[in-house]
Amino acid sequence: MPHVNLPGVDLWYEDTGGPGIPVILLHAATGTTECWVHQLLPFNAAGYRCISYDRRTWGRSRPTDESEQPGFVGDDLQGLIDHLGLERFHLVGTAAGGIPAIDYSLTHPDRVRSLVVANTIGGVQDPEYLEVQQRMRPPEIQALPPELRELGPSYRGSDPEGAARWLEIEQNNRPYGSVPNQPVREPITYARLATMRVPTLVLSGNADILAPPLLMRMLADAIPTSKFESLPDVGHAGFWERPEVWNGLVLEFIGQH
Repeated sequence: MPHVNLPGVDLWYEDTGGPGIPVILLHAATGTTECWVHQLLPFNAAGYRCISYDRRTWGRSRPTDESEQPGFVGDDLQGLIDHLGLERFHLVGTAAGGIPAIDYSLTHPDRVRSLVVANTIGGVQDPEYLEVQQRMRPPEIQALPPELRELGPSYRGSDPEGAARWLEIEQNNRPYGSVPNQPVREPITYARLATMRVPTLVLSGNADILAPPLLMRMLADAIPTSKFESLPDVGHAGFWERPEVWNGLVLEFIGQH
């Protein structure tokens, strides 16, 4: 698959092609395009064209010296959309990938057919939200090894090979080391979320200690177009831990839009 040259980055993307409605997948901070292996075949079989990309400084996306880093996260997404000539599409973001998905849907609602955000804090900046977030995500949780912080205990216990593969992707996903994350152009706030026009599915995991169901309900409650679902025995990586259930909920939702 090719790179697309954008200001400051050669962005790596993967595209299954075909005539189906596009679905753009945005990975977590612990992932890359490789993490969507459980989604591509089922989504293709349902008639969708799947597009994913390594966000700037992740995976095979190479920073260049052509412009100041790190740039805005939505600009890279828009650059890829323009390169591929996409008109309208579904956006699916998990964890840290949910933040640019929310931001883009608020900024370009006429381009997004539906939005799915899973296991994400959403980037909301209102003090009351941040206070709850800080109580539920103390430094001790953030300091845990990634597999303990993000994979649910039921999954780690039942599928050691799957957990090892997830960890392998996580350990190799940032070849450029610790670099600044891309910001959104405009802070995500309750006031901004109240303007959401895009149908939105908010997916949580009952065993998620990074984006617990309570926090995700607060996010969903702030989005007037949202529907909330929570998966049992699932941690922060629902798309990986229980893909058959996760895929079914997402495909049912986007199929309505």
